[in-house]
Amino acid sequence: MTARRMQPCLTALLLCWTLAACASLPNVKNLNTTLEPVAKPKVITGKGAVLNVNSRAALLNKRWAKSGMDLKAQAALEEAATGVPLIKGNKVTLLFDGPQTMEAMFQAISEAKNSINLETYIFDQDPLGLKFADMLIEKQQAGVTVNVIYDSVGTLGVPQAFFERMRAAGVHLVAFNPVNPAKLKGDDWKINNRDHRKVLIVDGKTAFTGGVNISDTYAKSSLFRSKNKSADKSDVGWRDTHVKVEGPAVAAFQWLFIRTWAQQDQADLPDANYFPTLSEVGDKLVRVVASEPDGGFEIYKAYILAIQEAKKSIHITSAYFVPDQQTVDALVAAAKRGVDVTVVLPGVSDSGLVFHAGHALYDKLLAGGIRIFHLKLAVLHAKTAVIDGAWSTVGSTNIDMRSFLHNSELNVIVLGDSFGREMENAFQEDLRDSEEITRAKWETRPIADRMKEWAARFMNYWL
Repeated sequence: MTARRMQPCLTALLLCWTLAACASLPNVKNLNTTLEPVAKPKVITGKGAVLNVNSRAALLNKRWAKSGMDLKAQAALEEAATGVPLIKGNKVTLLFDGPQTMEAMFQAISEAKNSINLETYIFDQDPLGLKFADMLIEKQQAGVTVNVIYDSVGTLGVPQAFFERMRAAGVHLVAFNPVNPAKLKGDDWKINNRDHRKVLIVDGKTAFTGGVNISDTYAKSSLFRSKNKSADKSDVGWRDTHVKVEGPAVAAFQWLFIRTWAQQDQADLPDANYFPTLSEVGDKLVRVVASEPDGGFEIYKAYILAIQEAKKSIHITSAYFVPDQQTVDALVAAAKRGVDVTVVLPGVSDSGLVFHAGHALYDKLLAGGIRIFHLKLAVLHAKTAVIDGAWSTVGSTNIDMRSFLHNSELNVIVLGDSFGREMENAFQEDLRDSEEITRAKWETRPIADRMKEWAARFMNYWL
């Protein structure tokens, strides 16, 4: 049993800690109207300097004039909400599914010359995980500094010998928030706080993030069964999305990795050139947004703002979709003002609890004008959104309370219609492999499913 499939079982164990928790999301009902937007959105160049007023205005006006959403105003609001500047001059490559993502990451690792920093929720001891570990060991022994942060719950079912083999070869490892408090080097032990990020940074010049973990479940593309209808039902691919980022924004990834390492471990990172000079290599405007428990809810606020500011379309693909009431209200309000709100959700899932908890909200969403589609023939694990074809996000964050309250997460926001078109194409691809859930169809579901939804919704509120 993989660590991923152990998580639903772990849920009951965590209940005794989480029932006492009183964490709640901030009031964002009118966030877009109550925020004081920054006067001039900050745009960082490759050298870390802020563009002068004239060049910034020209950039914003030229880049965003044709989008439905007022991206200039959106950038100002988003910076006020998150405190995170935009970074220009990046190349962003959309990676569809596990095989394409792994191929790109393996290529980057093989070319590493100075450092490799990996932060992951799941790192399985299976054929793909072993290959990944072998490559990290090989690069460490070749003189490349390799640092790994892995979540102790996400890897709960993985033998410690797997990690000790890497450590013995010189790889530097940190287990995030150990389940055993005796192994924690600090005194702030909160078992429910997890590192759900999936980040790989190579030589401080190339970064990857998204929903893909280090696990053999990603060995097959989600397209495998859609193209092989006669394949065994157990032979299901996983549908996920990752991005490869090159350019000045990589420094933001690096800084976040180092901050997490410092928070978890007393030892300093080994010496390496973690922050090389980064030239502009593309035309993408990027915001690297991270959130963590007891933080500023940066990703949550960015999502809500984008939904509140949408003019034409909100297209969401979400593996675990259990939105809080404020998110539901924002989506329904968007639909009522004429925005096309469409979500692609799992038709099959690896987590029964979250699966049924999300279903408990379908009545309200469908009544509010949101169109819901279930992806077939694959396990959906992607966490993406594209709004008005010009505001896009890819990352590790699910639209549920766990991601927003208890997890350390990381999302990349890309502004502009060229990347937005790529995201729209991927979304339409998912729609073609999905079945729409209409109100009439939903009202005929069995009473047993309704009972599961009620129980799961209650449990998920605390978890």
